[in-house]
Amino acid sequence: MTTIATIEARLASTRLPRKVVAEIAGKPMLERLVERAARSRHLDRLVLATTVAPEDDLLVELAGRLGLTVYRGSVEDVLGRVLAAAEAAGADHVVALTGDNPLVDPELIDDVLTYYQTGRFDYVTTTHMHHSRNWTAERTFPVGVSVQAFSTQVLADAASRTADPVVRGHASFAIYDHPDRYRLGAFEASGKYGGWRHPELRLTVDTPDDLVLMRAIFETLHPRNPDFSTGEAIRLVGEDHRLRSINQHVPQRLVCVERQQSHG
Repeated sequence: MTTIATIEARLASTRLPRKVVAEIAGKPMLERLVERAARSRHLDRLVLATTVAPEDDLLVELAGRLGLTVYRGSVEDVLGRVLAAAEAAGADHVVALTGDNPLVDPELIDDVLTYYQTGRFDYVTTTHMHHSRNWTAERTFPVGVSVQAFSTQVLADAASRTADPVVRGHASFAIYDHPDRYRLGAFEASGKYGGWRHPELRLTVDTPDDLVLMRAIFETLHPRNPDFSTGEAIRLVGEDHRLRSINQHVPQRLVCVERQQSHG
């Protein structure tokens, strides 16, 4: 059985263009993410799922330097792009990561995969359920501390059931918006992850202020320990009001709101 991580990334971004190559502690953000994800013990390969847009040639060059497999697909149909990347890689199972979440944690990836496999779920996530009106599980991790796991077969089934461009603009919404159809698992911030239970924190990069905070986190923690855990970053921001206030005002965009507006 082959398990891959797909990294959704492109240079065009509405709120912060070229964010995935923005410098964080001396390296492009995408490279920082790859360094961290590559320490997972349960992933067989990392695959950059980028687009056919000419500007994303730069990401393909960076991926080559980092030794990543690359799949190029649709700009707008993210669901189709991730599915095609998984199929091209011969993957049975997928961990979906996004290029704007550089604080991915390798141990969390492995624990989510274990939970997903032992629980025989169709889909497990740490954070994305707050986007759906149909799945009401509580989000317990910070925004941006995101690991999703599902099978290529389940993703293919979900893709075959929708042509809605808003739904297909997100890799897995077609799965987790249907608890009636798929067995969904919420991996909660409890037990060894109890100290990570800070859903009020925003640790993703989607705006200039998000980037300021992420740079501050890496510049503080990386010199002490290049392999610092996401838990250390959560503790740092949670205990420092100055850091926390940098991006507290930034609203999180929700899939369900986009969907409602598109049909309104």
